[in-house]
Amino acid sequence: MADYLVFRLYGPLASWGEIAVGESRHSAVHPSRSALLGLLGAALGIERTDDDGQAALTAGYQFGVKLVSVGSPLRDYHTVQAPPQQAKMQYRTRRQELIDDGRLGTLLSSREYRCDSIAVVAVLARENAPRPLDQLADALRRPVFPLYLGRKSCPLALPLGPQLVQAETLRLALDSAVHSSLTDLPKKSAPGAWPSASDKWAFRPGQARYYWETGMEAGMPVSFQTERNDEPLSRRRWQFVPRRESVHLAGEDGQ
Repeated sequence: MADYLVFRLYGPLASWGEIAVGESRHSAVHPSRSALLGLLGAALGIERTDDDGQAALTAGYQFGVKLVSVGSPLRDYHTVQAPPQQAKMQYRTRRQELIDDGRLGTLLSSREYRCDSIAVVAVLARENAPRPLDQLADALRRPVFPLYLGRKSCPLALPLGPQLVQAETLRLALDSAVHSSLTDLPKKSAPGAWPSASDKWAFRPGQARYYWETGMEAGMPVSFQTERNDEPLSRRRWQFVPRRESVHLAGEDGQ
């Protein structure tokens, strides 16, 4: 048996960044490892410039993800005013960047988002984890910094509902966690369990997809493996290295 911290991610918009080249800012359909580590770091109050704290966080935890609803794609066209980069000039506020109108340039980008996607995340602590899972759960309930779904423009739509689960495998941990209905939340009565009939109509959860890191006791066969460039090397310099990720596509019967 292993201990897992399980919570649910939902928001009207999410963006799980992939490699960004040129104008395109693509989004994966499920959370990246770097985004989940950033979520924990923000909840604990670990600054991006805290190299030791970020390194301990990266080395201390593994993640498994169950993608309940893939949501729908959205592409947004952005224009952003920005000053020229100068080695001897560091802008500390947005006001400083915009104060000299004559030198401003325009950055164009096309950014992808996922609308109404739902993911359940399981955190497994390694032996060298800097914080136990119960402290992580408390931090997710009362975060130090604001939490968001990949981008600052993508806030959470509801609390994460962290819960500690004991299970023999990752899949059992992800499947056994109990979550409330999303469509019942606006009602005055207590919400029922997910998924209600209205949840199925609104979010259309179809074939569940499971993602996990190398070395985790998954409890399910590997449908295929993929490579993601989301293992943080330096938050300060925004550098990441590739890693292998296993994927299981559940059948319609849930197997």
